[in-house]
Amino acid sequence: MGYRQDLWEIAASRNGVVTIAEAEDAGVPAVEVRKLAARGALRAYGQGVYTHRDVPTTPSTEPTIAVDLAGEGAFLQRESVLDLLGLGQFNPPKVRVGTRRRVRRTLPEWMVLENRRDVPDDDLTRYQGVPATTVRRALEDLRDRMPPDRWEAVVDDALRRDWIGEHDVAAWNARDSTLPWKRHGVSSTHRRIEG
Repeated sequence: MGYRQDLWEIAASRNGVVTIAEAEDAGVPAVEVRKLAARGALRAYGQGVYTHRDVPTTPSTEPTIAVDLAGEGAFLQRESVLDLLGLGQFNPPKVRVGTRRRVRRTLPEWMVLENRRDVPDDDLTRYQGVPATTVRRALEDLRDRMPPDRWEAVVDDALRRDWIGEHDVAAWNARDSTLPWKRHGVSSTHRRIEG
């Protein structure tokens, strides 16, 4: 079996994406990866990230590329997590990626990288092979960035599809009951406009 086939197997299991590090782990030298890219078998995105042209792209391909470009420890976050899972109607213009370390590299304009030291390991998982925050964490991060009725609709959808549990909703409701503007019937949207 040749190097191209070895890379195909890696890419087929990773939404069409392969990195230099994964190739080397599979016994394919970095120079051979670059040769295959020069011959058109792979498409280079930079930072040692490639897609294999013989593997069909999926809705998870672009998020996988974005996380790999951001480097080790990076993860999908906020509306990009919900979009990946088909929760709500987002179609974000940019893929949102978080990391807990400093990244000094040029990234494509179609992605946004944010330093997220506030995200603990318990809030990280993988969806469709892509490192990401949990749905619960993505919803918490978006709560004050969305209209309340839209946020609640996404929460209902996530609950119905078992991405979150009743205990998550109960915790959010309990926390809301302690906020002064919630106790007096004023929505968080109204509070932001007034204050």
